[in-house]
Amino acid sequence: MNGRGIEDPTPSSSPLEWKFSQVFGERTAGEEVQEVDIISAIEFDKTGDHLATGDRGGRVVLFERTDTRDHGYQRDPDYPISRHPEFRYRTEFQSHEPEFDYLKSLEIEEKINKIRWCQTANGALFLLSTNDKTIKFWKVQEKKVKKICDLNVDPSQVVGNGSIAGSSISTSAKGYLPNGGCSERPYSCLGNDVLFPLGGIPSLHLPVVVVSQETNLVSRCRRVYAHAHDYHINSISNNSDGETFISADDLRINLWNLEISNQSFNIVDVKPTNMEDLTEVITSAEFHPTHCNMLAYSSSKGSIRLIDLRQSALCDTHTKLFEEHETPGSRSFFTEIIASISDIKFGRDGRYILSRDYMTLKLWDVNMDAGPVATFQVHEYLRPKLPDLYENDSIFDKFECCLSGDGLQVATGSYSNLFRVFGCNAGSNEATTLEASKNPMRRQVQTPSRPSRTLSSLTRAVRRGAESQGLDSNGNAYDFTTKLLHLAWHPTENSLACAAANSLYMYHA
Repeated sequence: MNGRGIEDPTPSSSPLEWKFSQVFGERTAGEEVQEVDIISAIEFDKTGDHLATGDRGGRVVLFERTDTRDHGYQRDPDYPISRHPEFRYRTEFQSHEPEFDYLKSLEIEEKINKIRWCQTANGALFLLSTNDKTIKFWKVQEKKVKKICDLNVDPSQVVGNGSIAGSSISTSAKGYLPNGGCSERPYSCLGNDVLFPLGGIPSLHLPVVVVSQETNLVSRCRRVYAHAHDYHINSISNNSDGETFISADDLRINLWNLEISNQSFNIVDVKPTNMEDLTEVITSAEFHPTHCNMLAYSSSKGSIRLIDLRQSALCDTHTKLFEEHETPGSRSFFTEIIASISDIKFGRDGRYILSRDYMTLKLWDVNMDAGPVATFQVHEYLRPKLPDLYENDSIFDKFECCLSGDGLQVATGSYSNLFRVFGCNAGSNEATTLEASKNPMRRQVQTPSRPSRTLSSLTRAVRRGAESQGLDSNGNAYDFTTKLLHLAWHPTENSLACAAANSLYMYHA
């Protein structure tokens, strides 16, 4: 992220104009969505040439970019291309299966919680996927197809069950010879599935296995990292050293080596001696993108802690604490619930951290822990409806967030399959509302955003994008049963991938 983006008072560029690119798994009108098909995780790799999604059925689906490979040109970062990124379905595999913990009498869902790409090697793709309890390390590689040639029996005369191609099977009585031959067929039968000509085969030879030029993507589970978490895993994150990663549950963060699956190190433990004293839980954790010794984790109280692994083996103390202090008199029954952070993301250079709580997006400068440098209202119109959202448990929905590769925009999801894109630059009034459909501007809400202002005090923040209505521009009520929880921004281009139920929508600007 450009560190000057927040402080530079010069006007920013005009808001991005988003257009529909592709959709995978589009539903037809009235089609019922199967629970196992709902997308639960989405992630681009570092190059942006591969995209992975995970679903509640424990499957991982891989997509591959085609507009660079198939057309044989390289992207020039200084020259804007007219083509938008195009992807195609590549392969899928079953990552997790449903399990049952007999000691705790607990069902373990196969749902994929998170996917993270690892460094590629020798043309193979590597990724981590996790459900509530078990993390798996997958290798996906193209392998040439092997075929069997020089068979003794002409393949054109034999079909799958050994019968003669083109022949019909009759139920009429036939005469059978003592050695299994059939008097009414020109072929003799040895057993029930191998047929030979009556005259025999002149010479027998061993079949030959030939490697063809055709290739298939083969996925193989290299390692399984299990039995290290008593609570549900909510995050996994790769380290920039390419050798280690972390996994986080409600009370602990563990450090793993990719090569060692039977041992991990507990680096954060917030579990109190007496569980009645528990006041907050870990909700998300992520490694710094460039400093292998730094990581951040968020809590259900709305705070973010930055820790340095060089300080001690067990990081009980934090290096920095980021939290926004309550406005006096604003506390209510829902204050702590909506303050819980559901997701955090570092900017590309690690200067900024983006966090998402139930109502807002907040942008934090790691060098300034007095408060967020910017706050974006995602769906302020829901505030009067918090009691209803609490009753139907929607208030506990966990929305993800993402930053653009250049750090100039941030995005997150909302209800009615809507997602919002905000500009981060000082002077930017960008606060776009789009719908995950083939016409993303169909429910565009024109919201008057108060002019943003540069920081005059470390404790003051920019608030933009507030909406004052519960209806869209067409007068339609918002649907709280359809929610856009998962989305990802392409690392080098203005392209977004959004998951709406079982459909994957892609947009470009």
